[in-house]
Amino acid sequence: MLIGGYQKLTLIDYPGKIATTVFTVGCSFRCPFCHNPELVTEFQPLDYGQQEKEFFAHLKKRIGKLEGVCITGGEPTIQPDIIDFIKKIKKLGFLVKLDSNGSRPDVLKKVFDQKLVDFVAMDIKNSPRKYSQTAGTKVDLARVRLSVELIRRSGVDYEFRTTVVPGLHTAKDFEKIAAWLKGAKRYYLQAYREMRILDPKLRQKTKGKKIDLVAIKKKIEPYFGLMGIRE
Repeated sequence: MLIGGYQKLTLIDYPGKIATTVFTVGCSFRCPFCHNPELVTEFQPLDYGQQEKEFFAHLKKRIGKLEGVCITGGEPTIQPDIIDFIKKIKKLGFLVKLDSNGSRPDVLKKVFDQKLVDFVAMDIKNSPRKYSQTAGTKVDLARVRLSVELIRRSGVDYEFRTTVVPGLHTAKDFEKIAAWLKGAKRYYLQAYREMRILDPKLRQKTKGKKIDLVAIKKKIEPYFGLMGIRE
């Protein structure tokens, strides 16, 4: 596994669980607002084998103290050994939460079929028409749509979420997202933070612009079982 690092303890990444978060390196998207730009490409001078050994040594020490592991990125599903990686975690007795951009429904189907995950969080980048523009690369929207449906039918706990970026999103976009995801169990709006991002030129688009997340939530929350805002 290409591991860029791990956070030994998190109380927020896995809802309701005491967990560790592990970050995989490499991503299939190039979202300009990505706040983990060092994980998007694989050019870090890291000993990935050693990183993995250290990660599992940490997990073994925390058996009985931690409840789960959140696997995030980058995009974990592009890792060729992601299935085996999750199996090793499950063998230690931990719950697994998988974060994904939905670009690999084939991998999601495998983890669901093999009952390897306990929670899935999928990032919804924008309304379908603006998906590729927001993701920073040509996106196979059919794959993304299939991932959404697989997650909804999986029987696994899940959430969808969108980072709301002024200049890339409008209030109308969220009406279209709501129509697409209508009936989903959970949907969250995540506030964009002007911090370290993949494409600094994005700041020219976001400068001076705001989106009222509370107003958006009020308008579309009837479409979802639960809807919230993460600041």
